[in-house]
Amino acid sequence: MRFWVRSMQVLQKSSHVRNICVLLFENFSNHCLANAIEPFRAANTIARQQLYSWQHVSLEGGTVASSSGLPVATASWGDAKPSGDYLFVMPSYGFQDYAGARMIRALRAARQRFRTLVGMDTGAWLLAAAGLLDGRRATIHWDEFTGFAERYPEVVAVEDRFVLDGDICTCGGASTTFELALELIKRHHSPMFALEVAALFMHGDKLDMHDPHQRLSADALVRSATALMRRTIEAPMPISDLAARLKVDQRSLEAKFRTEMGKTPLAIYKAIRLREARRLVELSTLGIAEIAERCGYQNASAMTRAYRQEFGQSPRTHRQRT
Repeated sequence: MRFWVRSMQVLQKSSHVRNICVLLFENFSNHCLANAIEPFRAANTIARQQLYSWQHVSLEGGTVASSSGLPVATASWGDAKPSGDYLFVMPSYGFQDYAGARMIRALRAARQRFRTLVGMDTGAWLLAAAGLLDGRRATIHWDEFTGFAERYPEVVAVEDRFVLDGDICTCGGASTTFELALELIKRHHSPMFALEVAALFMHGDKLDMHDPHQRLSADALVRSATALMRRTIEAPMPISDLAARLKVDQRSLEAKFRTEMGKTPLAIYKAIRLREARRLVELSTLGIAEIAERCGYQNASAMTRAYRQEFGQSPRTHRQRT
């Protein structure tokens, strides 16, 4: 019964398991690989059902070693004949050496077998070499950005952390890979679900409260605000105080939340507190009154009412059915 209400909501937006194929190369970044896959693993864990599946392949198959020596078993491209929703192309070091005729043929064939191609780290270089980025917006690891833009003038190279251009996605290094994965989860399901995934990894900007000139994008501001919300669950702040801590106008903060999350900051704050309550109900032996206190409610009755409204059952019933 765990997460059953939210899982029903997730399935309303996703009627099938999304299949991911990761194309690895020698000296790939295992940090990038983990950041590409772990958010989808976490999504499955939170939903308690398989929303995503993945496999690892390489041109030759067998064990492929990362730049730090981590071995990963892969199926061969020819034997696996992979297809599905996403192909993650993930070279890192020595990427230019991989842009040979065989790789170009494989990527061009992949264009017909996958709904979306994703160049991660330096993967955009291989996609461009195969002619798959002509006239498309794309980015790459910033160490290679200038060379990429010069080598492939037919590509619209942009200095963004990640770029989604229809059925082509690109990003830079490991941290941007994580951000791209969260964005895909957000688009597949909902901003709140992506926020839950991000919270498992303590993902959020650390804002310098002493810099009066700092300005954040809407997405970064929302992430900073939700990170602050997670740190103040037991003693929730008024939204006006939260905005002041972030050095933004309250109306501006509320507008950013409506744009990014489709909800007010107060509604998201409440959702974060209730999800922490649910976690404690499921994973601890704390009494309901203590859980209520830890999640910023004055008494157990107030939390129970909010809990039932959010999840369709009381905390006690939820615990009995877990």
